Amino acid sequence: MPVEFKDYYAILGVPRTATDQEIKKAFRSLARKYHPDVAKDKTTGEEKFKEINEAYEVLGNPENRKKYDELGANWNQRFQPPPEGAAGRAWRGSGDGERYEFHFDGTGFSDFFEQFFGRSGRFGGFERPGTEAGAERGVAIRGQDIESDILVTLEEALKGGVRVLSLQRTDPRTGESTTQTLRVRIPAGVRDGQAIRVAGMGGAGIGGAASGDLFLRVRLAAHPDFQVRGSDLYYTLDLAPWEAVLGTKAIVPTLAGRISVTVPAGSDNGQQLRIRRHGLPTGEAGQHGDLYVVINVRLPDQITDKERELWKQLSEISGFNPRTT
Repeated sequence: MPVEFKDYYAILGVPRTATDQEIKKAFRSLARKYHPDVAKDKTTGEEKFKEINEAYEVLGNPENRKKYDELGANWNQRFQPPPEGAAGRAWRGSGDGERYEFHFDGTGFSDFFEQFFGRSGRFGGFERPGTEAGAERGVAIRGQDIESDILVTLEEALKGGVRVLSLQRTDPRTGESTTQTLRVRIPAGVRDGQAIRVAGMGGAGIGGAASGDLFLRVRLAAHPDFQVRGSDLYYTLDLAPWEAVLGTKAIVPTLAGRISVTVPAGSDNGQQLRIRRHGLPTGEAGQHGDLYVVINVRLPDQITDKERELWKQLSEISGFNPRTT
């Protein structure tokens, strides 16, 4: 099956010379616009959000970006299919010519991404005789397992959900394909890298043995506001210098809505405010991680002459010296 090249720079709207900070800024801006919770057109927004996340998975990771830049737009002229058992969606098999291509729709990732940047797609198991030879010898061998990535949003990780996927098996010798529709349950509290098992959806068994399983390896979608560490979420709150010094109230987002937090007077840069039970489920019944609001004191990019004079007056009357305290 032909694989379509993805121009991730065009998707994020940045030049190939963009800095890491420019890529991150572009992603956050687009992700906020097309997030399924806020997009005016939910269907279009969801698809665009997945596309933006895929682009950021590659360009936001230095190793992936280097690999992508080395491929170039003429990748298909230089590409050689990976060896049997390597990651991706090339032709796969289970020994002695019993070979199939497995294609997934609904995982949130394109074939191009899976081919070059998927961390799964491998078969488990071992070499085995072909179906006919195995049957003649009365050998019963369980079918091989298959894997693919699945993009899961933080909102899905918070509440759980059901994802509808299609799994297509194609025999390259005959061109015959079969497609199955799967309803996959995403458990609340699922972690990045966790495997969701779909029993019996792998390679066919031999001699009456059971089929292998399908394992969907979770990739948590990057979020424009939150960083994830285990079941805890981290949100960076930008403050003006006087807000950090005098204290203030600020509205911050959570996965369940926006809340007001009190920033105490004298809050320092990097200080964390803990909001209990506003993180992701921990896996224990009813338990959640926490949300940490990280203080980030910012200085104005430009100031007026009057503001400059006020800062100068403050410097003259203040006894604060950061190098001696």
